[in-house]
Amino acid sequence: MRALHTADWHIGQTLNGWSREAEHQVFFGQLADILVEEEIDLLLIAGDVFDNTNPSGESQKLLYKALAEFRQRRPDLIIVISGGNHDPALRLEAPNDLFQGFGIHAIGTVRRAGATADANSHLIPVPDTNGDPALYVLAIPFLRAADLPGVAFAEADDGLTIMEAARKFHTGLVAAVTNVVGDLPLIATGHLHCAGGLESEGAERRILIGGSHAVSPDIFPERLDYVALGHLHRPQSLADGRVRYSGSCFPMSASELRYKHGVTILEIQGRTVTSRHREIPWPAQVLRLPETGTMTLEELEKALSLIIDSPDPSLRPLVYVELTATKEVPAVIIGKAEALLRDAPVRTAGIRIHRTLPVEYETTHAATPTLSLKETQPEDLFVKAFLSCHGAAPEAHHLAAFRDVAGEG
Repeated sequence: MRALHTADWHIGQTLNGWSREAEHQVFFGQLADILVEEEIDLLLIAGDVFDNTNPSGESQKLLYKALAEFRQRRPDLIIVISGGNHDPALRLEAPNDLFQGFGIHAIGTVRRAGATADANSHLIPVPDTNGDPALYVLAIPFLRAADLPGVAFAEADDGLTIMEAARKFHTGLVAAVTNVVGDLPLIATGHLHCAGGLESEGAERRILIGGSHAVSPDIFPERLDYVALGHLHRPQSLADGRVRYSGSCFPMSASELRYKHGVTILEIQGRTVTSRHREIPWPAQVLRLPETGTMTLEELEKALSLIIDSPDPSLRPLVYVELTATKEVPAVIIGKAEALLRDAPVRTAGIRIHRTLPVEYETTHAATPTLSLKETQPEDLFVKAFLSCHGAAPEAHHLAAFRDVAGEG
C-alpha cells in the first residue's frame, strides 16, 4: 500500500494583500497528478488546511473542489484530514456525514468519552482490495490545553508537566486501540512542534500545548509505525524517520525560499514504512532581490527588467526587496521602490531598508549601561529608538512631533 503525507496548505493565505488562491489551484492540480502517478491509496493531511479559523466561502469551496478531484482521479482513495492550530476545528468536521460516503474523514477536535479521549473515534481503517482493513490511521488533531488534563501550568502547582501529559495522552490513545489494530500497520497524524524540528521564522505561529513550545518525539509510542506531522514548514524527519514533517505546499514567507517544498510518499510493506520526499515546483516564483545582501534602487530597476511576465497575472512572481539605505528619508526610498515594482510584472511581498548604524552610535550604545525606568526620560528613549531605526539623530521637527504626542498623554 502507498500513502501520501502532506500538511500546511494554509488555504486563504494572503501575502502583503496578494491572494494565493491561484497558486493553491495549481498545487492541487499537481497533487492530483501525483496521486495518480504514484498510485496512492491513502492521503494524509496533517493540519492547517486553512490559514485562519474563519475561512471564506471561496477558501472552503477551493478545498471541497480539490477533494472531489482527488476522488475522481483515484476513486478508491481514502482521505484523512486532521486539524491544525490555524483550522476551525468544528467547521472542519461539519461535512463528515457527507464526507464519509466518499472515503473522507475529518478530525478537528479530540473526541471524548467522559473524562478520557475516545480513541476509537480517532481510529480510521484503510481497506485493502477485499474490503478488509490493511492498516489503521490514528487521526490526532492539534492538542489544546483542555485536551491534556492534569497539567500544571505553574512551577508551584502540582500536576503533570506538558511533556508528561502529552506522552500520557498518546500512550493512552495507542493502548486503547491496540486490540482493534492487532499487528496491522498503525500510522498517526499530529500537529505540533517536536523538539529538534527546525521552524521557519515568520510563517509558523509558535503554538503552545498548555504553555510548552516543543515536545520530544518520544511522546509517540513505538507501536506507531509512522507519525505524519504538520506545523513546521520545512520538510524534515525525526526519530530516525519514524516521525516526519512533510512541509508546506509552497513558500508562506521569505524564510522558506530555500526549502524544497513537496510531499512525502510512504511505502507500506507490512509494518515497515519507508518515506521519500517528492519535490513539487512552486506554482509561482517567490524571489528575494537580491538573493543575498542588499541592493540600490538602480540595481532593483535592472533586476526587475529581467523578470519575464506570467500569462496569468495572479501567478506573477512574489518579490521581497532588500534595499540599501541612502541619505534619503526611508519613506522616499520606499516610495520610489514601490513605483518601480508597480510598473514591473511582479507582486510585491515586502520591502525593507537596511541601514548601517554610525560607528560612533554603536560605540556609545554598546558602552551605555542598562538603566531602570526611573532613571530615564521618555524623550531620551525616543531619541535612542530613532537612532536605532534610522541611524541618525532625530531632527527638530521629529522632536517637536514627539513632544506634541507626549503632551497629549
